[in-house]
Amino acid sequence: MKQDEKFEQLLAEKRKINASITNNNRFKIQIFNGTNEIAKKELITFKRENKNYDATIIFNTPTYKVIVGNFKTRIEAEKSLTIIKKKYPNAILIKPNK
Repeated sequence: MKQDEKFEQLLAEKRKINASITNNNRFKIQIFNGTNEIAKKELITFKRENKNYDATIIFNTPTYKVIVGNFKTRIEAEKSLTIIKKKYPNAILIKPNK
């Protein structure tokens, strides 16, 4: 069953990527917190309108979060937060986990 083995490898890689996204020492901005379907729509809309930011969905039981950016400094993140809040007023800054 090579297919199952490859699928498991892909899942393991995805978990590693998600862990590195949430656990590195960089600031991020959360623009959405809710259901999977709406999170997907928000992510697509955001990426279409903001090609200069990285964005992804992270599942954190029981909700899905749309996370934006990978900012080295708080100042850089806060500048972007000000811009992003114009379209996403509920956006919040996420501090790095240290």
